[in-house]
Amino acid sequence: MKLIIASAVCSSLLLVAGCNNAEQNSTTKTTKTEIPATEKVALTSGITLANMDESVRPQDNFYRYINGGWLKNTNIPSDKTAVGSFYDLRDTADDNVKAIIEELAATENLKMGSDEQKVADLFRSYMDTETRNALGIKPIQGILDTISALKNKDELATFLGKYQSAGISSPLAFYISVDAKDSSRYATHIWQSGLGLPDKDYYFNEAERFVKLREGYLKHIENMYNLAGLENGSEAAKTIMAIETKLAGFHWTRVESRDSAKRYNKFNVADLNTLTSAFNWNAFLEAQGVAQQKDIIINQPSFIKGFGETFAETSLEDWKTYETFHTLSTFAGSLTTALDNENFDFFSKQLSGREEQRPMWKRGVSVVNGNLGEVIGKVYVKRHFKPEAKSRMSELVENLRDAYGASINELEWMSEDTKKAAQVKLAAFTPKIGYPDKWEDYSALEIKADDLVGNRIRSSQVSHQKEVEKLGGPIRDWEWGMTPQTVNAYYNPTVNEIVFPAAILQPPFFNMAADDAVNYGGIGAVIGHEMGHGFDDQGSRYDAEGNMRNWWTETDLEEFGKRTAILVDQYSKYQVFDDLHVNGELTLGENIGDLSGVTIAYKAYKASLNGKEAPVIDGLTGDQRFFMGYAQIWRSKIVEKSMRNRVATDPHSPGEFRALGSLSNMPEFYKAFNVQEGDAMYISPEKRVKIW
Repeated sequence: MKLIIASAVCSSLLLVAGCNNAEQNSTTKTTKTEIPATEKVALTSGITLANMDESVRPQDNFYRYINGGWLKNTNIPSDKTAVGSFYDLRDTADDNVKAIIEELAATENLKMGSDEQKVADLFRSYMDTETRNALGIKPIQGILDTISALKNKDELATFLGKYQSAGISSPLAFYISVDAKDSSRYATHIWQSGLGLPDKDYYFNEAERFVKLREGYLKHIENMYNLAGLENGSEAAKTIMAIETKLAGFHWTRVESRDSAKRYNKFNVADLNTLTSAFNWNAFLEAQGVAQQKDIIINQPSFIKGFGETFAETSLEDWKTYETFHTLSTFAGSLTTALDNENFDFFSKQLSGREEQRPMWKRGVSVVNGNLGEVIGKVYVKRHFKPEAKSRMSELVENLRDAYGASINELEWMSEDTKKAAQVKLAAFTPKIGYPDKWEDYSALEIKADDLVGNRIRSSQVSHQKEVEKLGGPIRDWEWGMTPQTVNAYYNPTVNEIVFPAAILQPPFFNMAADDAVNYGGIGAVIGHEMGHGFDDQGSRYDAEGNMRNWWTETDLEEFGKRTAILVDQYSKYQVFDDLHVNGELTLGENIGDLSGVTIAYKAYKASLNGKEAPVIDGLTGDQRFFMGYAQIWRSKIVEKSMRNRVATDPHSPGEFRALGSLSNMPEFYKAFNVQEGDAMYISPEKRVKIW
C-alpha cells in the first residue's frame, strides 16, 4: 500500500520522532563543517565541465548551457526510457544491491526463516525461469478458480477486499494512513482505481496516439488470454475496456486529486450506502480485516457513486472477466516468459517507449527491493554510507532550516501572525537522514525458492496485516516510506517529516570532496525542496502537528494564491513538444518546492560563508558554482513516449523546466550570469515569483 500512500499523502523529489515546537529564532546561524587543511586544498568545484555546451548562452537556456554537451553525446540504451543524474545513481544502487544479493544467493545452507535466506530465495525464485515456464499459470489458478466460482456480487465484494491484500488491483484502492485532521490516529482510506491505462484521458482522447494505444490495449488483453490458455480473449478485451471506460468517466483528474481539502471526506462506515447501496461495504471491509473500524476517508466521493452505478449495471460474469484479466496482469511478470514479454510489449514498449527488457538481474533486484527492501538496506548502509556524510548532511539540514526561518521573517507580503505560525511549523520539521533508526521486521514472511508468485502474495498479505495493526495504535514515527538504497527524498505532511535516503547523498547531489557551493546548489536545494513542500499549495494546509488546519490569515492566503497563480501561468507556457506544454496546475506543488528549495539553499549558502568571499574554482565564482550545481542535478534525457506519459500523469515538471523555471525567478541568478532584458530566460522584475 505504500505506493497509494505516497501518491495520496507524501510529496517526493521524483515520482515520500519528536518535534521541536519552539518558535524559530530569526537569527540565521552560520555554522559550517570544519574541513581539515589537507582536505581544503583538494576540494573541487563539483561541476562536470565536460557536460557543458558553451555554444548555448547561459542567459538563454541555462539548463542546456550546463548539460547540453551531455545531451548531444548521450544515447538512451534500448532497455531504458530515461538517463540522467537520478538514473545514473539508481544504476549504481542496483549494482550495489546486486552484489549483496548475489553473495547471499551463492551461499548454501542459509538458516530457514533468516533474513539472508529470504533475500537469497526470493531472488532465486525470480531468476528461475525454467520453473516459472514449467508452472505456466498454475501459481494463480487458485485465484482464477475463486473468481470463476463467485455466485453473486456480495461474494464479489468479498473477493475485492480479500485479494487486494494479495496485490490484485480493483476499482477501490484501500489503504491505511494518518488521519489528516487528527494526526494522532491512523484512519482507513479509499482512493479511486481500476484502470489499466495510465489515466482517464487515455480512454477518451481522440488524438491518433491515444486511439492507437486503446487498440493496442485491446490486442494486449486478447494476447494475454491466448497465452494463458483462456478462451474468448477478443470478447474479454471488449468487456474489460467497456468497464474501465465507464470507471474512467468518473475518475477525478490528477489536478482535482491534488486538492487535499477536497479529498478529505470522512464517512461513518454505516453511511457509505449514501454513496452507493449497490455494493456490500460490510463484506468488502470485513475481507480487508477492518470490520470494527467505525469511519473511513473517501478521497473521491463522486467516483464511488460512479463506481456504484457501474457495479450495479455490469453483470457478475463481466466483473469476473475484469478480475480474471487484472489477476493475470498483476502477476504476468512473475509467470511465464511469454506472459512477461507480452506484458512488457504493451506497458513498456508501446506505452513508454522502452525497446527491450531490462536485464533479468535488474528486475530481480527490483523484486527484492520491493519486498525485502530494509533487509538489503541494512547491508547497503554499512557498505556505502559513511557516518561523516550523515553528520555533514544533518548540519546542512539545520542551516537550511535557519535560512528558511530568516526568509520567512523577511517576507514583505506576509503578516506577523502567519509568519509566527509558519515558524512554529518549520521548527517542528523532523529530518530523517540515511536510514531508519528501527528496521522493518520481516519475521512473519515466508519465502520459498521455487514459489515466486506465492512469495509476492505472502509479502503483500504480511504488509497489509502490518497496516491493519496500526489502527487504534500510536503513530509509528520510526517508519520510512523509502529504503536507504532509494535515490529520492520526500516530505510527509501528516507527520511533518523530511526524509533523505542514503543513496541520494552522492554526487552530483552531495559531494564530500567538493566545495560547499555545489553541495548547497545540489543537496541543499533538495533539502529546501522537501521543506518547501511543507509550505506549498497543499502542504501549507497542514500545521506543525500534521493536522489539516488553516493557520493563515485570509489576506495572506489570498496573496499566496495570487503568487502561485503566476507560477501556474509561467510553467504552463513551457513547451515540451510542439503539441504539448507543461501542466502548470498539476505541477504547482513541485514547482513551489523547487523555487523555494533553491531560493532557501542560496540563502543558506551565503550565510555559511560568514561574510567572506567564496573561492574561485575552475574560474567560477561561488554563486556561479551554486547555480551550476543546481542545474546539473536535473540532467536527464527521456524517450518521447515516456515523456508524454509523464507530462500527463507526473506532478513534477520535466527536468529542463525545473531548472529554468526556478532560476528565472531568482534575482541572484540574473546577477551571477548577467541576464538582461531580451535574453530568453529574462522575466521582468514585477512578474518574477517570490513565495518563501
